Amino acid sequence: MRRALALSLGLLLAGCASAGHAPVASAPASPTEPAKPTTALQYLYGSAEAAVAVRAVNARIADYVAERVKQRPQDSVVLAPGASMDAPRFEPCGDKPFAAVFDADETLIWNLGATRYMAERRIAFDPKIWDSWEKTGAGAAKAMPGTVEMVTALRAAGVTVIANTNRSAANAEGAEATLRAAGLGEFRHGETLFLAGDDAGGSSKDGRRSAIASKYCVIAMAGDQLGDFSQQFNDKALAPAARIALATGPAAAKLWNRGWFLFPNPVYGPWDRLGWDDLFPSDTAWEPK
Repeated sequence: MRRALALSLGLLLAGCASAGHAPVASAPASPTEPAKPTTALQYLYGSAEAAVAVRAVNARIADYVAERVKQRPQDSVVLAPGASMDAPRFEPCGDKPFAAVFDADETLIWNLGATRYMAERRIAFDPKIWDSWEKTGAGAAKAMPGTVEMVTALRAAGVTVIANTNRSAANAEGAEATLRAAGLGEFRHGETLFLAGDDAGGSSKDGRRSAIASKYCVIAMAGDQLGDFSQQFNDKALAPAARIALATGPAAAKLWNRGWFLFPNPVYGPWDRLGWDDLFPSDTAWEPK
């Protein structure tokens, strides 16, 4: 996830303006002045509003999973191979054990250490820095509000908690240590931790999701990007309006907060390249008179 969004995060961390970006800092700092946190960083990591929103998502996940365990669903919430969002089909549950699948970054944990390091130094997202963070960031990443309680509740209900993240498989030990240090318990690579490089899918998580669903009845998935649910949302041929329509259409609408749970993340995402005309329809043009 982070590599695919390198430009997005870099621009937001730097607080810069580019085509389709409004400045996110009140004024650019001079090279001799310390960088100020952008509005997006202030909101996500420091506001009571974000803490409430994140806790609410975690509470909904815990409540939903508790009910689904009682009901024993026939199908998981993982799309079957070849299924489209327009005509969704899902992996069958059979008698497989229950699981819930989560992204890691900005879903289970907030990457506070690396984010501050790069933001303060006006460093655009740097793969080398991120690689070091994956290896050595344990303790400087924190569980998001309400996440420890939610994960604890799921495990107590007999649900296996699985992380499916685009951190590198080469840094599996670091990922395990980071989640453990954040108070989220043990995750084991290849069992309850799936990483980029585990298959030939690259940053697409579809293959890893299918592998998980072949062993588990996945009754909930959560992430901060639509690609955490289906790679179909990341089709580069999708115009912004078409992507919104796909994510809010009848099929998707039945899944949000009913098996699919989205966490707020204004810091980075595939939406960062949107321009004025993408954000503001022509019939909303207005000028003071």
